[in-house]
Amino acid sequence: MNQTVEFQQLDAAHHIHPFTDTAALNEKGARVITKAKGCFLTDSNGKEYLDGMAGLWCVNIGYGRDEMADVAARQMRELPYYNTFFQTTHPPAIALAKRIAELAPAHMNHVLFAGSGSEANDTNLRMVRHYWAVQGKPEKNIIIGRNNAYHGSTVAGASLGGMGAMHKQGGLPIPDIQHIGQPHWWAEGEDMTPAEFGLARAQELEQAILHYGVDRVAAFIAEPIQGAGGVIIPPESYWPEIQRIVDHYGILLIADEVICGFGRTGNWFGSNTFNIRPDIMTIAKGLSSGYIPIAGSIVSDRVYEGILPGGEFYHGYTYSSHPVACAVALENLRILDEENIVANVREKTSPYMTTRWKALAEHPLVGEARMCGLMGALELTPNKASRAKFEGEAGVVGLMCREHSFNNGLVMRHVGDKMIISPPLVISESEIDLLIERATKTLDMTYTDAKKTGLM
Repeated sequence: MNQTVEFQQLDAAHHIHPFTDTAALNEKGARVITKAKGCFLTDSNGKEYLDGMAGLWCVNIGYGRDEMADVAARQMRELPYYNTFFQTTHPPAIALAKRIAELAPAHMNHVLFAGSGSEANDTNLRMVRHYWAVQGKPEKNIIIGRNNAYHGSTVAGASLGGMGAMHKQGGLPIPDIQHIGQPHWWAEGEDMTPAEFGLARAQELEQAILHYGVDRVAAFIAEPIQGAGGVIIPPESYWPEIQRIVDHYGILLIADEVICGFGRTGNWFGSNTFNIRPDIMTIAKGLSSGYIPIAGSIVSDRVYEGILPGGEFYHGYTYSSHPVACAVALENLRILDEENIVANVREKTSPYMTTRWKALAEHPLVGEARMCGLMGALELTPNKASRAKFEGEAGVVGLMCREHSFNNGLVMRHVGDKMIISPPLVISESEIDLLIERATKTLDMTYTDAKKTGLM
């Protein structure tokens, strides 16, 4: 028995994968990744892949940075763990909170740490409701999200998100979570211009506030760009109108920056890119480049000062402010800053990647190629002009494309019949060329198969 087969059998016997048809995977056998360096992964058979997804949108500084391992080892020897409950703190938490406050918008100076973006969004739900209760408005507890948004997979995170498949499992969403339409012009804009559609979708928030009552609506939560939903980049008219609405009605705005934060859009935060003024920002993933689990809620002065009169906030996690995680995240932020990685994305690699990626729209299988910073999507369609869907079940062509992509040595993800990428922020121009070469080959193979099987 070779080692890959042994790994696969043990995996099937004991390991439950997230977001996976377990029975189907166990029959097929999992892909076993054994090492990584820079922008490349290697599996147990020695096959190399260009990681077009930076893990799960997170390995911003690339794989194999020895500095990160050195910092973790040093912190483990000095203070491997202590909590920040019971009026206690430690230097890594202090230093990281200070650095995050320096990077965040000027009105956001406070951080409550968590272990994942899902946990941080649970924090946000509780904090928003606690804030309004302290203001003497406990009935102001409805939080509005968007269809097809992703805010995590915990009970609160999945409720705040708008993914129907998740809501069907476990009786979600929980009460007092509502959803409005997503700003996805290509799929839902019909005959409207992008500007008209962006305004219309933003104004659904105002309609919802008036429907449920200003005295009931507490907050609106949204990703600057919907990542897991398919890299939905809103029309330029969208965010200014959202900001006008939340300002006018005085409700809180939560910007879920789990994917967009720490350089992904070419700025430190997606809120910078779209000129959003949030009250709370959810952070994770790029905070440590995925080297260790850490997340947090960056809290505005308004919310922080608003909850202080309420006394103890009965909330937190065993691993909030974990010293090793804080030390590693701080080193990650140092690397991003001192190596000018965020500025390089904005000024060099994103413009180059955007030009090359958008040229893929000329392929007969692609209806739209969009990109912001270093996150992009390809809308696959049998008819560009009508933006048509494929015959049969949604996602069949997308899955076909994903399988070809892996076989061609490129990690691309499919969301329905769209392909999405989010490579490490350190990707070079030559590596971008390789990504485009492999993506083009993948599209060619998918187009041939789709025609053969009558899906075009």
